[in-house]
Amino acid sequence: MKLLTSIILFATTAQAHYRFSKLVINDTAEAKEWTSIRQTKNYQDDHGVTDINSVDLRCFQMKPGTGFATVAAGSTLGFVADQGVTHPGPVQFYMARVPDDKDINTWDGAGNVWFKVASIDAVSTAGQKALSWPTYMKKTVSFTIPKDVPSGNYLVRVESIALHQAQAPGGAQFYLACAQVKVTDGGNGTPTPKVAFPGAYKANDPGLIFANYPVPTSYTPPGPPVWQG
Repeated sequence: MKLLTSIILFATTAQAHYRFSKLVINDTAEAKEWTSIRQTKNYQDDHGVTDINSVDLRCFQMKPGTGFATVAAGSTLGFVADQGVTHPGPVQFYMARVPDDKDINTWDGAGNVWFKVASIDAVSTAGQKALSWPTYMKKTVSFTIPKDVPSGNYLVRVESIALHQAQAPGGAQFYLACAQVKVTDGGNGTPTPKVAFPGAYKANDPGLIFANYPVPTSYTPPGPPVWQG
């Protein structure tokens, strides 16, 4: 009986978590996991990252990449969550350009190289007493690659920040992955500001703490502002 209970508990817990393992390009999802996305350490159990000082907060990868997707600037790029985004919280997207002399499969993305390109935050509807999250229970989350982003090879980082246990510092959970993308037809923009992972967030950032009571009426995500292009 104890073994059966443990199995049921594990299954329930695993289903509450998720991983991002496929891209959606031009409305078509990749057929196989880890085609353009670096395989993450939660590929078997879908667990999240809780230590914001860990290098896992960058790409959570367990091995180098093996391929890339080609996407034109101005196009929509989506990430598929295997279980759906089953925790409330914001979903954010960052990009980092791979230096011309580096291999897209092995470049580590260290340092102040990441700029935010989109943030899907909480919304408040008139008459509601609580915030709602547009990405909650969605299978695919997406953003538009800015038209002004220069052409080149990029790591594209998706992060879903789960706030269901974030009543105190250290309670936020991060579900993230990095895709390898070749951007074509880009512009001449200069993306700013740029941040590092780890380093961009602190455990006591307001966007990483979310009280259950009193019910919050506003929310500001952590990290730099979105680069508008």
